[in-house]
Amino acid sequence: MNLAELRESVHVIRELGNGREIEHRGSALRFPWVTDSRLEVWVAAYGPKALKLTGEVADGFILQLADLDIAAWMIKAVRDAAERAGRDPMAVKFCVAAPAYVGDDLPYQRAQTRWFGGMVGNHIADIVARYGDTGAVPQALTDYIKGRTGYDYAEHGRAGNSHADFVPDEIVDRFCVLGPVEAHVEKLSRLKELGVDQFAVYLQHDAKEETLRAYGDQVIPALRG
Repeated sequence: MNLAELRESVHVIRELGNGREIEHRGSALRFPWVTDSRLEVWVAAYGPKALKLTGEVADGFILQLADLDIAAWMIKAVRDAAERAGRDPMAVKFCVAAPAYVGDDLPYQRAQTRWFGGMVGNHIADIVARYGDTGAVPQALTDYIKGRTGYDYAEHGRAGNSHADFVPDEIVDRFCVLGPVEAHVEKLSRLKELGVDQFAVYLQHDAKEETLRAYGDQVIPALRG
């Protein structure tokens, strides 16, 4: 899908989801059963042009990584685009989505979540192929994929992904939320200070229930407090 199609899709989904009639490819469309629906449309993006489009049309932005520096850069890019488009930049909501693993064995947590760096690297490789590594995207994103040799979608989202060996520990730590409860509260608090409204927890590892329980019993109450 190109950006023009994405822009059109956001419009179509928003209008139909909110019960309004649209003219779409020669037909008048409306969902007659939609009466009082209120639907927001959020866009996930990494590249500069997609971030610009997000700021221009989206109700929210989804960032699939929990790196503080990159989050700050991308939030600013989206807000700047919203302001240039005449929108209220503070009205755009932000969601960070990334693996979270609560525990004390950091090397093991890294091994369980390294797949995520491989997945993100697959997207970043497409962006670097389009824009090069000349500053269009943060250097922290472009440097680590230099050792990337390929990606197999048959292992997409799996712990132990054999195509994620090129991802260094530093990237795993930056992109994910790892460590004991206190480390999760600290990182999520810092993301909140940057303007992040929501955190979507990815649980593709071997401690799903334990991590989810820790979030319900300790992390969420600490952030709420």
